[in-house]
Amino acid sequence: MGRVDADPAVPDRRPATVAEARALAHPVRLRILRLLGETDLTNRELADVLGRDPATVLHHLRQLVAAGFVEPLDVRRGRRNARERPYRSTGRSWWLSAPEEETPAGPLSEGQRGATAALAALRDELDDAGGDAVVGMARFVLHLSPTDLARLDAELLEVLDRWQLGDAERRDQPAYGGFVLLHELRPGVGPGSPAPD
Repeated sequence: MGRVDADPAVPDRRPATVAEARALAHPVRLRILRLLGETDLTNRELADVLGRDPATVLHHLRQLVAAGFVEPLDVRRGRRNARERPYRSTGRSWWLSAPEEETPAGPLSEGQRGATAALAALRDELDDAGGDAVVGMARFVLHLSPTDLARLDAELLEVLDRWQLGDAERRDQPAYGGFVLLHELRPGVGPGSPAPD
């Protein structure tokens, strides 16, 4: 899937490059991206929000800059007239599928690493948001042919595309995050599966 800029028509979708997949395969980097999608922040401001060491946050920022997801802005004068450099997300949302060329990454593929990082980032964001932040949730198991799976995936993306359009004009409204993940269940696990011996 491809990058959606601030005022998109219909987003392009493409496989991520290996470098993009690796850049997005860390929960801190995903949280940085979400924060920079809302406002421009300096390394120190990000470190304060995330409760992390500024040197660690700077390392993650550099990874995101190298992959093209974040850009440094001009140096400005901050508190006490100190020089500081804010960063900005280069796109509001990204639609990237797993890389076409998988590289050896240990027991997990790049796509699995990205999903694991996204789940960890989501958990951290939910913890930060508080107990009443969840406004809806669905957990499901579906039996789908490859054609049905492709159709469901396309329909979910169409809904997200429709709501993404015009989001820039709604920036004065509260922001809501979400997460959609389709994954294949391990064989023999799930409703209707025979009980293990």
